[in-house]
Amino acid sequence: MLIFVIAAVLYAIDQGIKAAVVASMSLGQTVPVLGEVLQLRYLQNSGAAFSSFSGYTWALTLVALGVIAFVIWFARRIRSVVWGVVFGFVLGGALGNATDRFIRPPGAGQGSVVDYLQVWGFPAVFNIADVWVCTAAALFLILTFRGVRLDGTRIPPRPAAGSPAT
Repeated sequence: MLIFVIAAVLYAIDQGIKAAVVASMSLGQTVPVLGEVLQLRYLQNSGAAFSSFSGYTWALTLVALGVIAFVIWFARRIRSVVWGVVFGFVLGGALGNATDRFIRPPGAGQGSVVDYLQVWGFPAVFNIADVWVCTAAALFLILTFRGVRLDGTRIPPRPAAGSPAT
């Protein structure tokens, strides 16, 4: 249940911010928030990260729908709060960007994602849904390397070579 609550909250935040950006900014407009360190810059991205795969919007939509379907199907296996957060972030972010693909022109899975965050020194403009997906990926790696299972237990460490077995 946690996965779906987190996803719903993140989805609402994402779509609310995007609606505010579209309503209050013109395409290409930049508004400084923290000088040049953080700016709002309204762009539409038909591709993926760094505007890659711009000619394959329909394929990106299918990937997002596949991720959404997988998380919903896989959710019943999650027994850990921290893994629930990870999958909630993935689901919320994927839903936010997939929604853009359907509701933004030209629609029908071909629409552009609204991007609006520009950070000094980072070569791309992105949105909060992207932040959540990237945060989930980082947490996924941390949990995996730390041996945290989907039920929250840890994989016991292997004894070092040459050490007595216990």
